[in-house]
Amino acid sequence: MITIVGTGRVGGSIAFQLALKGLDDLTLLDIVPGLPQGEALDLSHMCATLGIDIDIRGSNDYRDMSGSQVVVVPAGFTRKADMTRLDLLKKNAEVIRSVAKNIVEYAPNSKVILTTNPLDVMTYLMYKTTGFPRNRVMGFSGPLDTGRFRYLVAKELGVSVSSVQTMVIGEHGDSMVLLPRLTTVGGKPVSELLPAEKIAKLMEESKKSGAEIIKLRGWSSNYAPGAGVSQMVEAVVKDTRAIIPTSVYLEGEYGIKDIAIVVPAALGSNGVEKIIELNLTPEERAAFEKSVEVLRQAVAQIPQ
Repeated sequence: MITIVGTGRVGGSIAFQLALKGLDDLTLLDIVPGLPQGEALDLSHMCATLGIDIDIRGSNDYRDMSGSQVVVVPAGFTRKADMTRLDLLKKNAEVIRSVAKNIVEYAPNSKVILTTNPLDVMTYLMYKTTGFPRNRVMGFSGPLDTGRFRYLVAKELGVSVSSVQTMVIGEHGDSMVLLPRLTTVGGKPVSELLPAEKIAKLMEESKKSGAEIIKLRGWSSNYAPGAGVSQMVEAVVKDTRAIIPTSVYLEGEYGIKDIAIVVPAALGSNGVEKIIELNLTPEERAAFEKSVEVLRQAVAQIPQ
């Protein structure tokens, strides 16, 4: 069973994507009476229409997550156009602590995937609060950030997004480190296809994409996060060992300890099966370490 804690726009989009994949039965949890039950009923009708045989139920009781293989946590407050992800820290820390304690009580063997912002800080807090092994606590953002950059590069070059591959490390936020050096289009480095100033412009546009969506429609991304989280869940449930940029607690990798931050990782049945350490240039290393420092300062602001 897969449980989703929080069935707002992001949680609903995650449930939609997971239902389409038919990976496992779903339990939707929310504190709002009727909301998860209504979502579950609508999604069940969708699955019946498509011939997908999974059980989907909604609940307001954490006890119903018992036996979950994976718990996805999009619960929390969302940011407004004039807010950074870090502005949400104090509000969402209380939410994540509460959710973490219920996961420990009712789904102690689960793998946890968070989307709550500020993503890396909440991943750190979830890891510390649950006491789970670090491989079982993961933060989602990498597929979203790389997806946005892939979209812009593909659009600029007039090619399929499936032909564009890239990687991101660092904070899910303003200090994220997109890696154009490792970005290829049909196997060819993007630096051979676009001038450096154009690549830099696309990187900046990618970083601002989330705020732009909020500005345009009044609320944050949900469809793209739903798709990206479903990729991570699928990797865990099917034990694919797919390499996905994931926020995970580091214990010396990249020379960094005691922080959760996005790095490429192979995801499988145990959660994070392996962390991939990239050979970074001095400039990339400096940007990554700057991102680490941003997160250390944010972690220090978590209410005790």
